[in-house]
Amino acid sequence: MSERVADRPQTARATAHAQFITRVYLHLLGAILAFVAFEVTLFKSGLAERLARAMAGVPWGLILAGFLLVAWFASRMAWRLHSTSGQYAGLGLYIVAKGVIFVPLLYQADRWAPGTIEQAAQVTLLGALGLTLVAWTARNDFSFLRPLLYWGGVVALVLIVASLVFGWYLGTWFSVAMIAFSGASILYDTAGITRRYGGRRATRHVGAALALFASIGMMFWYVLRLTTRLQR
Repeated sequence: MSERVADRPQTARATAHAQFITRVYLHLLGAILAFVAFEVTLFKSGLAERLARAMAGVPWGLILAGFLLVAWFASRMAWRLHSTSGQYAGLGLYIVAKGVIFVPLLYQADRWAPGTIEQAAQVTLLGALGLTLVAWTARNDFSFLRPLLYWGGVVALVLIVASLVFGWYLGTWFSVAMIAFSGASILYDTAGITRRYGGRRATRHVGAALALFASIGMMFWYVLRLTTRLQR
């Protein structure tokens, strides 16, 4: 009897964690579908073309800075706010910001290299699924990736800023490197969801879904950028 009583907390924790993982992936799926629906609406209505032309007249550095600011604020809402409605507002804000900044790239790909959007989406989906499988079957939590992701992100941001200031061309190899970087981020985030998140953080399924969505979105961006350049 005592062993059964002792097993109850462990069983309860396992059940709660399984429910947390389910909620994360349901919210991730919802975020992806909302992003797709948002982009389809923009393109079907003709707003995408007008928005792409308008953004072409604005320095890309300002657009990127605005997106990073909104993304940071939205992430903090999804992770830090205690109210569920506030967390959803953060996720929704991030989806809209992501959808807007994707418009010029999607517009160029659709105009200059038809079919690359579908190809990039398929490659990104296969890559994300493969990395998720690796994270689920591996025994470690990939915490060693954290400093690599931190410094890799800093280096990437410096290169992007330098390219905007000095007119450097970040070509094929930069896209390949960023695809690898986003893959490592998906691996780290997935391992965190399956192994590291627990206790109080187990209630932050919206923030965890946003983190995964951000990593998958980054992979899609650079896969699409690469395939568009290769097929032009």
